Amino acid sequence: METRSEVDRLQEVYHEYAVRGFGQSKWSPANKGNQAIWDECHGKLRVLLRRAGFFPLEARRILDVGCGGGEHLAAFEAWGARPENLFGVDLILDRIRLAQQNHPRLTFKLGNAEALPFAEGAFDLVTVFTVFSSILDGRMAAKVGREIVRVLASGGAVIWYDFRMRSPLNRHVRGISRRRIQGLFPGFKMSLETLSLLPPLARRLGALTHLLYAPLSSVPFLRSHYLGILTKP
Repeated sequence: METRSEVDRLQEVYHEYAVRGFGQSKWSPANKGNQAIWDECHGKLRVLLRRAGFFPLEARRILDVGCGGGEHLAAFEAWGARPENLFGVDLILDRIRLAQQNHPRLTFKLGNAEALPFAEGAFDLVTVFTVFSSILDGRMAAKVGREIVRVLASGGAVIWYDFRMRSPLNRHVRGISRRRIQGLFPGFKMSLETLSLLPPLARRLGALTHLLYAPLSSVPFLRSHYLGILTKP
């Protein structure tokens, strides 16, 4: 059974984001800082996946929970995954429509991740990019975690990328600690590292992004996210 009040809250929050045009302003890929965050995350993720033995991706079945417009999932196709093996789920209808429009070769489903429409052990990789930091209800977070564990094959992995600290500029986001991540996926082998320059700072670098992003993001307390792989026994 879904956590109805939290579902309603999330839908309202993302409607507010859309009305305020965050996709074209605050989160725009045209911003050099946002692009630097994306490039760093995806570059490091490729290294981690290769090191963990998940490359080549051709035969891997991959699910992106909270897929948004499908950009993260599409990156796996660019890295060699077959489009018929790539699936995305999101709670927000407009985001699913955008994903289907932008990436018609991939499969996107509207749905609540508290009840994923897939069989047990169906996926080799399940990705969660900034998902759990937006779920403020612990009951819903626990249910989503259990569903991810259910659909993930033994030896498969959760790809985690999310805020590790609370955002003072967004009351709808709550940072997730290492301890809480491990609690969502008990028994999983967890390998996490800090990454990503604080987004409000990164977005202000402008023309100096190529000079300043790397040295600033090397400062540990300026890194806002955890990136890593959690392997299912």
